[in-house]
Amino acid sequence: MKKAFVSVIFTLLILSACLSSTLSFSEIEFVPENVEELINPDVTLQLIDEEAKGAYIIFHSNGDIEADLDAQGNIVTLIFNEADPQTKQIKRNVYYLTTDSSHDTINIQVNGEKVALDEVTGM
Repeated sequence: MKKAFVSVIFTLLILSACLSSTLSFSEIEFVPENVEELINPDVTLQLIDEEAKGAYIIFHSNGDIEADLDAQGNIVTLIFNEADPQTKQIKRNVYYLTTDSSHDTINIQVNGEKVALDEVTGM
């Protein structure tokens, strides 16, 4: 009986941790098939929103990217710096962003300049 109770409590803790969102930003290598179908290769910056879960940020660049995140108050700024942007080959970079309820605005900077999303898609 004690083991069953501990198992139930442990499961509830894990589920509650999974349901709470925290601020995170990371590059992903393997894009889920349902997201892959929504990626528009003709735009530079695209956001694919998973509603309460998070959002995929797709950045087609002309060089390697260094990405960072800066959060101040309710604003999350995604910072992309292109290394060697003279390259002719377009590279697709996919990132996953999760925010918590205190963040309601996303800004994006590329090479120090504020830019707008070309396309926003919902899932």
